[in-house]
Amino acid sequence: MKITTVGIDLAKNVFQVHGIDEHGKAVLKKQLRRDQMAAFFVNLPPCLIGMEACGSALHWGRKLQSMGHKVRLMAPQFVKPYVKTNKNDAADAEAICEAVGRPNMRFVPVKNVEQQAVLALHRVRQGFVRARTAQANQIRGLLGEFGLIVPQGIGYIASRVPDLIEDGANELPGAFRLLIQRLLDHLKELDRQVKELEDKIHAWHRNSDLSRKLAMVPGIGPITAGALVASIGDAKNFDGGGQVGAWLGLVPRQHSSGGKSNLLGMSKRGDTYLRTLLIHGARSVIYRVSQRADACSWISSVVNRRNKNVAAVALANKNARIAWALLAHDRQFDTSYVRSTAAT
Repeated sequence: MKITTVGIDLAKNVFQVHGIDEHGKAVLKKQLRRDQMAAFFVNLPPCLIGMEACGSALHWGRKLQSMGHKVRLMAPQFVKPYVKTNKNDAADAEAICEAVGRPNMRFVPVKNVEQQAVLALHRVRQGFVRARTAQANQIRGLLGEFGLIVPQGIGYIASRVPDLIEDGANELPGAFRLLIQRLLDHLKELDRQVKELEDKIHAWHRNSDLSRKLAMVPGIGPITAGALVASIGDAKNFDGGGQVGAWLGLVPRQHSSGGKSNLLGMSKRGDTYLRTLLIHGARSVIYRVSQRADACSWISSVVNRRNKNVAAVALANKNARIAWALLAHDRQFDTSYVRSTAAT
């Protein structure tokens, strides 16, 4: 009995394992506790192991790779079609085992410890940014109920709310003034946390040659560059730049039938955070181009033919492909670069 492919349904404490031989016959169906995992797989001959890309997948992926196994992570939505029966751990492990052997399956790169730590910085910063926005909106909404309108923008909260609290001419009760001051202090603390984490991200960026290389591309700043480097990992895991754009959901959804092609809006699959950073960067470039007389002809033509939203997505997709090319081919960004074509 030689196990060639294994599917693991990950959990917090009990893991379900399903293994098949070279003929596709099931030869292993087993439950393992967390403390049994390492001992079991270290004694298993090297094989292909598939797991869903969930909470602890990166940890187990690195651990199993160190034991000589070939590990492949997959997005859960790509595994779901292979579930044959009602959902349970055994059926999920079998589906993972079958999906990982498909020749056209899309896999998620196994990130190293440094990449995972950098992405954790980004995720925590994004959480603080959302909390800061929610806190600012709450302050604005509470004051609005008393007829005090604060313009949009977090900057106006910090500059105008203290004056409203101190203004004795308005009808705000004393307890309410103290409440708004408490919320304002919380907002300032959230802003401090965001800036502190951004400083850490910028420090990592300055020490990373790959991140500094990507930051040379218009529309990609230090935060976006660091997130791209940490998320993509080994760029050669992708077949081309177009696959990176599709991986980030920057390509159109397609609904075609009967030979008639129908392209819709963005697919919005993949990493929402990276996609958002790239689109925000693209919007900044489009704004700068619109203010210049010697505007970029490509961006201007897309804006004139369609609109700024379509142009932003197109530029974000283009930047994602450029980032892949710089990482995969170890090149520096060159604004005058022209792709060579074979003579016909």
